[in-house]
Amino acid sequence: MLTWKYLIAVLAGLLVGSANAEAACRQMSHAGEAYTVCSFDPAKAEIRTYNKDRNGTPYRSFKALSDDLRFDREYIVFAVNGGMYHEDLSPVGLFTEVGIEKKPISTKAGWGNFHLLPNGVFFIQPGKAGVLETNAFLKSGVKPIYATQSGPMLTIDGTLHPRFLADSDSFKIRNGAGVGRDGQVHFVLSNGPVRFYDFAVLFRDALDCPNALFLDGTISSLFAPEIARHDRIFPLGPIIAVVESRR
Repeated sequence: MLTWKYLIAVLAGLLVGSANAEAACRQMSHAGEAYTVCSFDPAKAEIRTYNKDRNGTPYRSFKALSDDLRFDREYIVFAVNGGMYHEDLSPVGLFTEVGIEKKPISTKAGWGNFHLLPNGVFFIQPGKAGVLETNAFLKSGVKPIYATQSGPMLTIDGTLHPRFLADSDSFKIRNGAGVGRDGQVHFVLSNGPVRFYDFAVLFRDALDCPNALFLDGTISSLFAPEIARHDRIFPLGPIIAVVESRR
């Protein structure tokens, strides 16, 4: 009887854990476009940033990160590409891991989406997460445990990025991260090509994120085992992952 009770308890725990993980990701339609939205409470979920393994080699893929974490009996519940990177897969802007600043913040102008100012920072502190425009982040004095800089900002204090056009003819796969007024972190990947404008409106109006950050376009990648999603087409630089310990 004890054996059966134990097995039933284990199975029940697995089912509950699976349901909770699956519930984190959902399909959402907004303004005629389809999106995959995965949401987490930073007070309960372990959200981290990654770029290189313990030998200093870029992970390049979700699988490599997963394999490395298993040495510490940790597992990826969810992961997404976490910002733009150079040819050597190093971050373009600020990158902080376990409280250590691996790459300094960038405030310079330049070419490409990262420098479509204002850009911003997604960061994790104990029990909470945030997104701030780069200059606001510098003024805030925030000392994050994990952080990644990207750009452009999608929403800034409840307003859309001033360069976005409602009638733009630039359609691409896009992914981003925002923090709702309730503190929930929302990671979003478009299921098809969308405008910057429409992507930002989704964060502002449907997800109630006053501040949201674009992570990347064409290379947008998602790892979500509970919805059988494991993108592996493009090499990855920075990665944002939700990790679970099973020690």
